Amino acid sequence: MTAPSTALSHLKVLDLTRVRAGPTCCRVLADFGADVIKIEAPQGVDPNAGVNGARHGFDMLNLHRNKRSLTLNLKKPEGRAVLMKMVETADVVVENFRPDVKDRLGIGYEDLKAVNPRIILASISGFGQDGPYAKRAGFDQIAQGMGGLMGVTGEPSGAPTRAGAAVADSTSGIYAATGILVALAERERSGEGQWVSTSLLEAQIALMDFQAARYLVEDQVPHRAGNDHPDVVPMGVVETADGYLNLGVGGQGQWVAFCKVIEEPDLAEQAEYATLEDRRAHRDALWAHLRPIFKTKPTTEWVTELEAGGVPAGPIYEMDQVFADPQVEHLGMAAPVHDPVRGDTRLVSQPIKMSRTPASVYKSAPDAGEHSDEILAEYGLSPTEVAELRAANII
Repeated sequence: MTAPSTALSHLKVLDLTRVRAGPTCCRVLADFGADVIKIEAPQGVDPNAGVNGARHGFDMLNLHRNKRSLTLNLKKPEGRAVLMKMVETADVVVENFRPDVKDRLGIGYEDLKAVNPRIILASISGFGQDGPYAKRAGFDQIAQGMGGLMGVTGEPSGAPTRAGAAVADSTSGIYAATGILVALAERERSGEGQWVSTSLLEAQIALMDFQAARYLVEDQVPHRAGNDHPDVVPMGVVETADGYLNLGVGGQGQWVAFCKVIEEPDLAEQAEYATLEDRRAHRDALWAHLRPIFKTKPTTEWVTELEAGGVPAGPIYEMDQVFADPQVEHLGMAAPVHDPVRGDTRLVSQPIKMSRTPASVYKSAPDAGEHSDEILAEYGLSPTEVAELRAANII
């Protein structure tokens, strides 16, 4: 059995999150060894329970591995009292309710701070904690649209297209984890906690990076460019004899090397393609010239030849091919874990390597309330008190 990471083993995190953004944040902390207690409603209390599918389905296992589970009805005073007792000795609370919900429940930052000035509250919302859209429900695809991603994704003549992964959800979760780690580092000096917040909309805009900066700095509105890079030519997807290839010809040196690989060295000197600006101005003509060339060989041959010439290129994989790639296997991106229902399986590893305190996927996702008795005993509740809470549907 894989051992837990020791990197954050001194931290206790109360995870009030659901769906994807918040669980992604807490998964980072759990994989690095924090004691993450997933606090969820008892059966029948939360009408939106099960949004991530079956308890031992792929999504729940991947999002909630390495955590313990406590069921707790926060709509009841007794449930909130238990939470506040836990907050007294916790380091971090993470939530992704709509901004007004935590205040209505009496578990906002000022409430938590009153019982533990060192507490760090991390809040993830759809659109921010205040402002005209604060109370709107936020979903990943809506943030992709409003944050500019869908506006630059898709064919130039086609409709805006969503990305094939929950980009805004995952990014906001990672940003929240970053904010938590910054707050923890600052707390070492000040001794005080603070409120960390981000949103799907903010995270999506930040992820747009150079596309957003293009508008802010140059007042240029980027548009959909299909699989072509908006600036660098030739960089994009090209069809081969047996599939497709990602081609990335960056600097001028790579352009000259590329022309040698395709056995057309003179192409590098032609006036309409001599510089990046020239190639950008004649993008369509250049791609029209290159496409028949790439159809003469299969993808693997092109990858080998381009690599030998120092030109970036790669295949375009389906997911089974991703995890069969020898470099992916070497990186250990499929982490083995045992699940009591599914048996031995694999989950997606953390992409961060640490020389002394690496991340670890050491246990599967818990059943709802699997650790309730154990956790409550740690906070001094007697078996009788736990039984009373269970009888009242508080846990």
